[in-house]
This record gives sequence, structure tokens and C-alpha cells, in this order.
Amino acid sequence: MKGYVFILLALIGMFGFSQNDKAEKTELYKNYREDQFYASVTYNLLNEKPSAVSQSGFSSGFHLGFIRDMPINQRRNVAIGLGLGISANTYNQKSLLIQEANNDIVFNIIDEDDYNVSKNKFNTYLIEVPLEIRWRTSTPTEYDFWRIYTGFKVGYVFYNVTKFESEVGNVKLSNNDSFNKLQYGLTLSAGYGTWNFHVYYGLNPIFESNSKLNDESINMKALKIGLMFYIL
Repeated sequence: MKGYVFILLALIGMFGFSQNDKAEKTELYKNYREDQFYASVTYNLLNEKPSAVSQSGFSSGFHLGFIRDMPINQRRNVAIGLGLGISANTYNQKSLLIQEANNDIVFNIIDEDDYNVSKNKFNTYLIEVPLEIRWRTSTPTEYDFWRIYTGFKVGYVFYNVTKFESEVGNVKLSNNDSFNKLQYGLTLSAGYGTWNFHVYYGLNPIFESNSKLNDESINMKALKIGLMFYIL
């Protein structure tokens, strides 16, 4: 009889521990979210450049922000992310001279050897809103995991500057209206643990449609390739 009582008590204890473990696990998963802050470094390329324009040097981008992770399944490894961030971008290029003439912004192709050009670039600074669909292999207790985050990003250019420096003269323009204020594109981040590949593919031109080069619209778009770092 004592043996039956012992077995019964053991079963009750195991059941109790099991219920407690289940409750703790449920509570742990209840508030589990991932990757709230992000930082990215990118190499910036210009897509669909005019044939006479090329890129020179290293064109960089730095991106910081916060994303609200909103899981949509019970395991909480699939989520929607909506965030807010800031982005600073440099585009070094050759042969395209952006200057002001008669109160208008004009674009011309030049031979930089004739000017002995030391700097020719433009910079954009944006407030960005990323929207992502997020899949990962993580749990509340695992910190190294695979992730694939894909989505869409909208940015507002709150400041821009173009710089041209040469032996003949210097040209600097700030906040000119030739830049598209609203810029948007597709994003993809994928990787394991700390190191994640990141790409942004711009869908609309950097410059406004009324920005012309030889009577043709300048349809250059941004392509940013680099590394993304996530912090909980």
C-alpha cells in the first residue's frame, strides 16, 4: 500500500512540475519579441545611371533605427515589424556636374580631367519607416539563430547636399529641390547571429522627374548592399 501511495505522490509531483514548467514557458513566450533595434553599414550604388556617368571611390551609407516586433504566430518566430529610423548616404560619382544657373538646378556632363576634380558627390539624409515580414528560428532562450526579414522601406529626404571641388572652382548646394523628397524601395536582411547580409533596392529615382540631362529625365536609383546588425 505504501508503494502505491509513493507512486501516487510522485505522479502528482511530476504533474505539478509539468504544469509549472508549462506555465513558465507560456509566460516566457507571452512577451517574447526579437530584434528591436538595428544598425546597418552599406555600400551605395547608383542604378540606371546615364551612360556618361560613373561612380568613383567608396559611397557609404549608415542606418540606425527601432522596429516594433509584432509576432503573429503562437511560437512567435513569425512577425511583422514596423519601425522608424534615420539614414545618411553618400554617392561619389564622376562626370555629372550639378549646379545652379538662373535660379534653376542644371545637370551637365563634363570631362573631369579638364577640371582636375578632387571631389564630386551628393549626400542625402532621410527619416525612414521600414515595414518587414520576419521569420527566424529563435526561441526566448536562444540568441544565435537564422533569420530572413523582407519588406518595404519609405524614406523622407529632410536634407541634401551636393559638393563639387576642382582647380577651376567649387560648387556646393544644400537642400535643392531636384531631389525626390520621398524615396522608397524593397529590403532584405538574412543571416545567422550577429552577421546579416542586407540589401535595399530603390524603386523610384533619387532625382525629381523634372531634373533633366540632355532633355532626358535622370532615372538613377539607389542600390545599397551591406551588413545589418540587430539588437534586442
